[in-house]
Amino acid sequence: MDLEEHRAELTGYCYRMLGSGFEAEDAVQETLVKAWQARYDPDRGPARAWLFHIATNVCIDMLRGTQRRARAMDLGPAAEPGSPLGEPLPGERWLWPSPDGHDPADVTIAKESVRLAFLAALQHLPPRQRATLILRDVLRWSAAEVAGLLGTSLASVNSALQRARASMPAAGLPYQEVDEELLGRYVDAFERHDVELLVSLLHEDATMTMPPFGWWLDGRAAIAAVVRVADAPCDGSRLVRVGAGMYGQYVGGRAFALVALETGGGLVTGSTTYLDPDLFRLFGLPMSFEAALRTNG
Repeated sequence: MDLEEHRAELTGYCYRMLGSGFEAEDAVQETLVKAWQARYDPDRGPARAWLFHIATNVCIDMLRGTQRRARAMDLGPAAEPGSPLGEPLPGERWLWPSPDGHDPADVTIAKESVRLAFLAALQHLPPRQRATLILRDVLRWSAAEVAGLLGTSLASVNSALQRARASMPAAGLPYQEVDEELLGRYVDAFERHDVELLVSLLHEDATMTMPPFGWWLDGRAAIAAVVRVADAPCDGSRLVRVGAGMYGQYVGGRAFALVALETGGGLVTGSTTYLDPDLFRLFGLPMSFEAALRTNG
């Protein structure tokens, strides 16, 4: 059995379970090692279900005793423009992005399940409820398949799913298709440091966050007050796209941050700037803009 052919979808599953692309990679690697050591027995059932069973147990073990991952807006009130960023919080407190491409094209995946709002809501669920919801509502496994994977009854699966759905206010949020034309205008304005155009492209209720800092801004007016500062450090930035609404930001030609943009109603509704250049490796981005240009032709 070729274990590697299952890596992509296992990574997508573990990312939703753990809320971190780096931890998802670690979980999948541990899953594949355990599978290789155990040697697949066809009498156990389909290999895919067996691997997901191992991955679920690995994720549950990793979640024991850990703090709930969150977004900045889940940790405290919005900051006032001009207020200091404060001290960075440990990396394990944050929901981190993960590259596109973990979900196979022949499976109907709930697209909203990689939105930060959805992932943040997942963090409130106990691990087994979290696994049940992801398997049933995101990956579209049958109740019988989930019962077999978790080693429990159909009644237990249905009960866990009902409780999980009741705790998921973000699960019903309508999925917003990426507005490519809007993002193109936003990126152009960002790179030219056209502050007034940037502000005009923001929704009045837009948010701005900058992990690993708990500091965040609520509303176009607050964001405008910050980005209009003349000595803004991001003047001269260049952006390189790495996914739907996701960009590597280079300042002075060097890796600076990963920027995630959300859109809705023809405007930008949220921007998250992950101030951790280590994420560039996860997304396959080089650490210099010059190298990124060569890579992207």
